[in-house]
Amino acid sequence: MAREKSYVDDPIVVVFKTSNRSNAQTKLKVFKNKNVDEVINPKFKLPGIPDAAVWLEVGVGEVFIQKYQSKYKI
Repeated sequence: MAREKSYVDDPIVVVFKTSNRSNAQTKLKVFKNKNVDEVINPKFKLPGIPDAAVWLEVGVGEVFIQKYQSKYKI
């Protein structure tokens, strides 16, 4: 999938749990070289996020990195 020039270069931040268990570890992953369509499309395998992961939140921009780190205490 070719990347179009119309997308801005804001990072995409994904907060996920490693499994559906209540004691699963919460992690934060930042993608700086992908656009939103590539991240939220279920056909693409994302490096660093397991298949059994439960996604909690997705945000676009630098602001969400600090916001999610403080909210989820990462």
